[in-house]
Amino acid sequence: MTKTQDLISPIDGSVYLSRDVLSQEAAFDAAKRAKAAQAAWATRPVSERVALVRKAGEIIGAQQDRMTTELAHQMGRPVRYGGEYGGFNERLTYMADVAEESLAPMEVEDSTSARRVIKRVPWGVVLVVAPWNYPYMTAINTVAPALIAGNTVILKHAAQTLAVGDHLAEAFYAAGVPQDVFQNLVLDHDTTSALIAERAVNFVNFTGSVGGGQAMEHAAAGTFTPVSTELGGKDPGYVRADADLEAAVDGLMDGAMFNAGQCCCGIERIYVHESLYDQFVEKAVAWVKGQKLGNPLEQDTTMGPMANIRFAKEVRAQIDEALTDGAKAHIETMPADDGGAYLTPQILTNVTHKMRVMRDESFGPVVGIMSVKNDDEAIALMNDSPFGLTAAIFSRDAQAVEAIADQLETGTVFMNRCDYLDPALCWTGCKDTGRGQGLSKLAYQALTRPKSYHLKKA
Repeated sequence: MTKTQDLISPIDGSVYLSRDVLSQEAAFDAAKRAKAAQAAWATRPVSERVALVRKAGEIIGAQQDRMTTELAHQMGRPVRYGGEYGGFNERLTYMADVAEESLAPMEVEDSTSARRVIKRVPWGVVLVVAPWNYPYMTAINTVAPALIAGNTVILKHAAQTLAVGDHLAEAFYAAGVPQDVFQNLVLDHDTTSALIAERAVNFVNFTGSVGGGQAMEHAAAGTFTPVSTELGGKDPGYVRADADLEAAVDGLMDGAMFNAGQCCCGIERIYVHESLYDQFVEKAVAWVKGQKLGNPLEQDTTMGPMANIRFAKEVRAQIDEALTDGAKAHIETMPADDGGAYLTPQILTNVTHKMRVMRDESFGPVVGIMSVKNDDEAIALMNDSPFGLTAAIFSRDAQAVEAIADQLETGTVFMNRCDYLDPALCWTGCKDTGRGQGLSKLAYQALTRPKSYHLKKA
């Protein structure tokens, strides 16, 4: 009997679509085809691979209405925000622009006696396991440079966003990328682990939970297959005494609440200098009360449901536990809150780091706010986390911010902004957030291996 995977829409709990799960035998056959196709793909000029990837991006760009509507149905993002093409295209375009330079051989010597050079060569088959929260942008982060670098790609998209994998595959095929070079497969966990454990793939890129990342590394144990991970986050924001208060409120609250708080680098805890604390909380509460929770297909909705009832259940549990332990909630239950996927965004004060809401990843529309006396206290609290993805500091003093940033245990530090991936900068993390090099020129180093040539002529 064929196993199926159902995508439950958070809009109304209905089955949006179903897909057959590939058998293990079929999955290994797909990996063999990808491996067989890789050598010919890698011999194509970089410029040709770049052109095909750019063309696929253009095809997606011509279908933004489809992207927007399907995202609303799959994971609840309001249609008013227009999908993800802006960030998708920015990342794809940058990686295409820097490909030739990033993949160019490093020449050490070319004389009458010897030629010495280091070349970048593709790993082979790259397995991309993509998440549902920004399903186009997170997938293209690796898919585009992996293909451009000469790898073949197997994409396993999240069960919550199966249609995104379909859409990407259609676009790449329409652009002229051979079907064995890019494959979108519906796989279960056991088959995914088996592909890794039996070396059917040569590189793994995983974005998701800490537990998921551990499963990937366990599967790869002893195979020497590289595993790149971006896992959980509990990203902090810090408002210094010299900050522009209005900009800090707008930036940090958007960072905490956009996409129903389901952002890899969303703001989950905020530390405010005591001189601005009361004003910040007052303005932040007003900001959140101005949001409209509702059906994401309606244009006036600013916040849709969480992608799945079980995600909302965890956020509610963290909030309830914090309230029991003395936290204060500032937002009354909104009319659209149904106790399920539709969850009222919440601001909590009187919080401490003993509470899960300030310690565990929430990945939902809740943020705790604490008062701090100075930079040293803020640094200590920001670093008091098992995660290390990003941190955001609002201040008018760039020199002071950089000095603080040097002491933070994160992959990225923002000043006067948050919740953004700059494709020219390396996307990486530390601690339980995982390890890897995404975007920037460094992504090409991660998605290839160095190969040295020492050619003695005489």
